[in-house]
Amino acid sequence: MGKAPICTWICFLTLVFSHLELSDEADVIGAEGSISDGETLVSSLETFQLGFFSPGKSRNRYLGIWYKNSPGAVVWVANRNNPIAEGKGVLTLSDTGNILLNQTNTVVWSTKVSGAARNPVAQLLDTGNLVLKDNKSMPESYLWQSFEHPSDTLLPGMKIGWNLKTGEERYLTSWTSADDPSLGSFTYRLDKNGLPQLFIDRGSVKRYRTGPWNGIGFGGVPAVPNLVFKPIVISNENEVYHTYEPASNSITMRLWLNQSGYLQRLIWEQKSNEWDVLYSAPFDKCGSYGSCGVNSICSSRRADACECIKGFISKSQESKNCLRESPLDCQKGEGFTRLDGVKVPDLLKIELNESLNPTGCEAECLKNCSCTAYANVNVSEGRTGCLMWFGDLFDITEVSDMYRGEDVFIRLSASGLGLTHDSKKKNRMAIILVSIISSAIILGLISFIIWKRFEVKHHRSFMFMNK
Repeated sequence: MGKAPICTWICFLTLVFSHLELSDEADVIGAEGSISDGETLVSSLETFQLGFFSPGKSRNRYLGIWYKNSPGAVVWVANRNNPIAEGKGVLTLSDTGNILLNQTNTVVWSTKVSGAARNPVAQLLDTGNLVLKDNKSMPESYLWQSFEHPSDTLLPGMKIGWNLKTGEERYLTSWTSADDPSLGSFTYRLDKNGLPQLFIDRGSVKRYRTGPWNGIGFGGVPAVPNLVFKPIVISNENEVYHTYEPASNSITMRLWLNQSGYLQRLIWEQKSNEWDVLYSAPFDKCGSYGSCGVNSICSSRRADACECIKGFISKSQESKNCLRESPLDCQKGEGFTRLDGVKVPDLLKIELNESLNPTGCEAECLKNCSCTAYANVNVSEGRTGCLMWFGDLFDITEVSDMYRGEDVFIRLSASGLGLTHDSKKKNRMAIILVSIISSAIILGLISFIIWKRFEVKHHRSFMFMNK
C-alpha cells in the first residue's frame, strides 16, 4: 500500500463470543469490536501486547506487537509505511473478516482477506502471532496471521523461506531507523538454491552469508548447544523454510535484524530485565560477504586477513583475487589440498549428489575436468552428500572451533601439489637408493645364512674326522 496522508490508526482487540460484540477475554476481538489508541490487547499469558506506539523520537503512531515486559522490543508493525501522522486511530474487525485501521472511515491498513467470514475473530497468541480466524473454536484454521508477514524480527515458530507452490517468499526487513519502522535497506532471507543458506542483503548486494545447512545447523555460525535453541530447516515439495525453537519454555528469545544491517540473537535475562546478545552477525572483519577475492581465504587471526589458497597466487598487488599457479589439465597426478574447518565457498556454481560417499565424491570430482573443489556435507540427519564446485571459489572463511566449519578439498594440478619434474626425479632417485640399500641388506642376510650353514657343516665334519 502506498504512503497516503492519514491521520489515524487503531489499536485492536477485546474478545467476543460467537454472538456477542465483545467478551471478557483480553486477547481476542470479534466482529464490530475495536481498540482505540491508548488501549491494548494482551496475550493470555501476558507475554505479548498489541497496541499503538511511537518509536524513538517520532510522533507518528503505529500499530505494533511488543513484549509486555519490554515495550521497547517491538517485534511486528502493521502500518510500517503508512504512519498516523496526527490524532488517534481505531482498529476494528469488520464483518467481512478484515482487520481495519481507520479514521473517518479511511482504511490505513487491512489484512486483505478475500471473502466473508461468518464469525470473524482476531486473537493475539502467546507466540506473538496475531491471527484472524472464522471461528474461535477452530484454533489453527487461520484466514490471516502476522507470522506470514514478518517485520524485522524472527520469533520462535516463525518461518522465513519460500512457498514453492505460489512462489511467495517470507523474509525480514530492517527498520529505516530507530525512529522510523518503514521498510529499511537490509533484508534477511533464505537462499533455496542448492543447499539452503541465509543471507543479509542490502538491496541487491550481499552483505553477509552463513554457510549452507548441513543437517544440524548453518555453517560458519556459532555452534550454540541445543540447551539454548534448536535451528530447523524444512524442505519438501511444497516449501523450504528456516525456523527455530528454544530449548525450553523458560527461554525467551528473538532474532532481530537491526537498522544497521546486523543480525542479533537476543535472550531475555530475567534477573537483570535486559536483553543479552547471544551472538551478532557479521561477526568480525571476515564476516562481511566477499571480504577477500576469489580463490582466497579470510582469517581474522591474521593482520592481513586475506591469503591465497595453496596453489594460487595473487593476481596483482592491487587485487584481492588469486589465480592458479598452474592450470588444471585433467592429467594424471592431479589431486586435492584440504582446507580444515572453514565456511565453505558460496554456492555459485555447484552440484549436489546425495548418493556419493567421501571416496566416491573425490573420484567424481577428478573425473570432471571442470570440478574445482568438493566437500562432504550432511544433507539431513544421518545422511551425507557430495557437494562439488565448478569455477572460481568465493567467500571462504577460516572459522574457530566455536563455529561450525567443514573440510573443503581444493583441486590442484600435479605441479600445484609440488609434484614437479625435479621432485619426481628426486623421488625416483630416492626410491632407487632405497631399493639398492634394501637389496644389499637382503644379499648380506643371504650370505650370512649361507656362511653360517657352511660353518656348521664344516665343524661337524671336523668333529667326525677327529673321532
